[in-house]
Amino acid sequence: MFIDTHCHLTDKYTGGADGVIARAMDANVNIMICPTADPADIPGALDLAEKHSNIFCTIGIHPEYAPMDAKKYLIDDILNHPRVVGVGEIGLDYHYGADNRTAQIELFLQQLEIAKKHALPVAIHTREAENDTAEILNGDVGGVMHCFTSSWDLAKKMLDRGFFFSASGILTFKNAAEIRETFAKIPLDRIVIETDAPYCAPVPYRGQVCEPAMVVQTAHTLAEIKGITIDELEHILTQNVQRLYPKIII
Repeated sequence: MFIDTHCHLTDKYTGGADGVIARAMDANVNIMICPTADPADIPGALDLAEKHSNIFCTIGIHPEYAPMDAKKYLIDDILNHPRVVGVGEIGLDYHYGADNRTAQIELFLQQLEIAKKHALPVAIHTREAENDTAEILNGDVGGVMHCFTSSWDLAKKMLDRGFFFSASGILTFKNAAEIRETFAKIPLDRIVIETDAPYCAPVPYRGQVCEPAMVVQTAHTLAEIKGITIDELEHILTQNVQRLYPKIII
């Protein structure tokens, strides 16, 4: 059994999420974690998790929505929900510029405090914001660096602070040699996998709408990098997810 630790099931798919989930299960991807980015995603993520026993969710607001009052959406009743296993995706993104850097940081800090209050792990988005991300994530909260494509320098810092690292389909890309080198260095017991569906479809599906079923391709690439069998990796990844998200019962 494989676990897609980050797939946006609330996005619009041809045939709807039920078909996506069924195809994932046919591919031996039996558990999926649906994050939120837009606050409007939250009701849909909860509905999916309540409808499907193998769907869990993380609740958070992506930095692209800054400025935003997270307390309005990340309320106690939602974060105490048994199907909500973490806070995410949250973080910083300066790819299109840092004009709203202050607002992004404020939103990020607000959500980290909420996560700490509820003793929940966080799913971190960081893009061209390594210094601020490392400064803010000082070790008083744990979680996963989602779709990790940053430097080995950041990876070393976050390893020391207890974080996990999620490999996405980008790991399979021809031009991703540096990312593969980074994952070769990250200890196996600190790695999970994801699709970030509907984005980042792995080889040989590039250019298609990504689905959780495709996470198996990333697993095969990761197994090759680590020099272990796919069966060994499957077992290790399942254990890692249980440590990362203790509320998930597998």
